Amino acid sequence: MKHADGSFALHPKPSPERMPFIDALKAVGSQLIVLHHLAFYGPMSDWTHQLAPGLVGWFSQNARMAVQIFLVVAGFLAARSLAPGGRLRTERPLAMLWQRFARVSLPLMAALLLAMVCTEIARYWMTHDSLPAPPTLWQFVAHALLIHSLLGVDSLSAGVWYVAIDVQLFALLLGLLWLGRRFGFAAPMLVAAVVLASLFHFNRDSGWDNWAVYFFGAYGLGALAYWLSRADAGRSASAWLAGMALLTALSLALDWRTRIALALGVALALAWAHRSGWLFTWPRSRLLSYLGRISYGVFLLNFPVALVVNAWFTRYASPDAWVQTLGVGVAWLACNLAGAAFHHGVEQRLGRLGRAAPAR
Repeated sequence: MKHADGSFALHPKPSPERMPFIDALKAVGSQLIVLHHLAFYGPMSDWTHQLAPGLVGWFSQNARMAVQIFLVVAGFLAARSLAPGGRLRTERPLAMLWQRFARVSLPLMAALLLAMVCTEIARYWMTHDSLPAPPTLWQFVAHALLIHSLLGVDSLSAGVWYVAIDVQLFALLLGLLWLGRRFGFAAPMLVAAVVLASLFHFNRDSGWDNWAVYFFGAYGLGALAYWLSRADAGRSASAWLAGMALLTALSLALDWRTRIALALGVALALAWAHRSGWLFTWPRSRLLSYLGRISYGVFLLNFPVALVVNAWFTRYASPDAWVQTLGVGVAWLACNLAGAAFHHGVEQRLGRLGRAAPAR
């Protein structure tokens, strides 16, 4: 993904293309999601649970909170792209929204087609409750339009809900920025108000978890972290950051949510990295950088690929805990290789179709 411009004096030789700190966060987050799916779905993890029940239980129940990393990072990058100075810079917000929709939905549709093929291969080799039911045309259309969760349509693959929420969140942030410019408000203050509404109300009610307002607390923290950590944010920026952290802590005192505490930690880490310049310079790891680049492909394909590996080991491998645990390792490697192949062969090519130059 190419990031928007935004060089600051505090950044030694900033790169306009990559941010190693964010790549590292995305790399770690994507691997945790893969391991969560491997622990939660498929029969192989039942065997591995016999060898390491605590580890498998943690990945099954807690590793999914890595989604908060992606929410905060997405908000940070959206603020940087749409309104680096706190004011919406495009004259065509609907075109920007369409661009976002196309860039995430086109690879998603390709991934869903592959997922349906993988599911049928897995169904041929095993019977298990983690296998989705045979798809219908309406299911695919609802997924392609990113409205399947809103309509209660069964998911064709694990984690697809996040793609729909990502577009909703982008649209909500874009709308708040447009309102700020249209009526002369300070758009970051509007964003902060919706963040507080999410943290103190909507995020405490799981009935809202198909809507952007449920997740905007984490997403908006990322956007605020960007604006308050700019080199030209002024001397009061640190006080505003402290206020953001305090209000988030108050919401946690009212209703503790570990996922929100994690989101706050990631937002503060991003703000610190931005201010210190480490956002563009650390860590110097080609592996983490590469895993960050392919994270969307890995995210889209890990579940169906893991199903196929689960099915093959269930059908042909020995029913032994160590052998089946080896299968978990094979599945983890296969998910990353498939994600890399998808990134280079499909995602990058389809992404160009939705990458029109935004009006400024």
